[in-house]
Order: sequence, then C-alpha cells, then structure tokens
Amino acid sequence: MLLDLDGTLVDTNYLHALAWWRAFRDAGEWAPMNVIHRLVGMGGDQLVNELLGYDNPQVAEGRAAHYRHLLPDARAFPGASNLVRALHGLGLAAVLATSSPADEVDAAMGLLSIDDVLDARTTADDVTHSKPAPEVFCTAMRSAGLDPARVVAIGDSVWDVRAARSAGIACIAVESGGFSRHELSEAGALLVFGDVQEIVLQINATPLAQLGR
Repeated sequence: MLLDLDGTLVDTNYLHALAWWRAFRDAGEWAPMNVIHRLVGMGGDQLVNELLGYDNPQVAEGRAAHYRHLLPDARAFPGASNLVRALHGLGLAAVLATSSPADEVDAAMGLLSIDDVLDARTTADDVTHSKPAPEVFCTAMRSAGLDPARVVAIGDSVWDVRAARSAGIACIAVESGGFSRHELSEAGALLVFGDVQEIVLQINATPLAQLGR
C-alpha cells in the first residue's frame, strides 16, 4: 500500500491552501484561494508554474514559512492510524508516498503514531518531480522493494489518481481532501470512500483484504 498524507491521513489541505494564498499575496501575485485548493496535492515544484504560468521562488519559500505557523491546527483524520494498523494486520506493507517535504512529514507523523507499522516513506525530498508525475510512487515502490502488480495507492486528489495511473498501479480515493466522488472516479480511481474511517469499516469488502491474503 502506498499512502498519501495530506488530505488523506491528516486534515491539512485547507491549511496548505491558506499558506499558498498568503505566500502568493506576499510575493505580489494574485491567486484566488479556490483555484489554489484545486491544485493542492500537486507538488510545490509544479503548483506555482501551473497557476501563474511561470516560476516564482519567493512563493514557494513563503509557503513553507506560513505553513509552519499553521501546523498547530493540523489534525489526523479519525481512523487514519487505524487504517495503517489494519493494513499491517492484513500483512500488507504500508509505505508513505507524499509530495510534502520531509520536515512537514515529520510534523504530521507526530499526529499519527504509526512509526511501528510503517514500512518506509518517500517524500518530496527524495524525488525531482512531484505528483501528478509518477516519480513519488515509483520511488516508493522501488525503495520498499514492492511489486507494482501487487500495489494499490490511497490518496485524496485527482493528482494522486493520475500519478498512480502513470505509475501503473490502482488508486483508492477518499473525498476528505476536497475533491468530489465524481471527480475522483472520472480521474480513474478504483473505489472512492468518504474518508479513511469508511475504508477501515469496510476493509474486508475491498480489494485490500484480497491483496493481503
């Protein structure tokens, strides 16, 4: 299992949107928050250029500073830790695969208490191109020694789904990041749940149970 972090295990997507909005403002750029939110899940190496049509390093630097101030408001989604433990109980390797930088991942991991059941992790610091490029997922599979034919990702954005498809793996999606069931299904998600708690409650009826067996 490849697990996304923001919007999937921790409720931080709107904090990221606010941090980006403040960073664009500080850099003298105009970027409406609703448009920024639609791009959260795409790595910072791509988000600025996608929104502005050109790069502005000041925006990315400012986002990191603003997000650090917002981190105390971050929370883990109900069922997030239980999901990782349930996957571990099924005999599945659980690997974190996120476009967030390592220092922000460290902070979020403190909300989850899953270090003992997490097999590996890949962050933005380990790749050149973030989601929707498949490199995060490909690097995670390679570093953990996983067979792509037996790997499923769990994510919250269309960028996760597209990255998974490009990496040749299936993706189960959750709506907790702000994308709708229709959008996630249309992007190619295998299944769509409301949140990770719903996956936990229905895990024996999903392909994850078969994958474990």
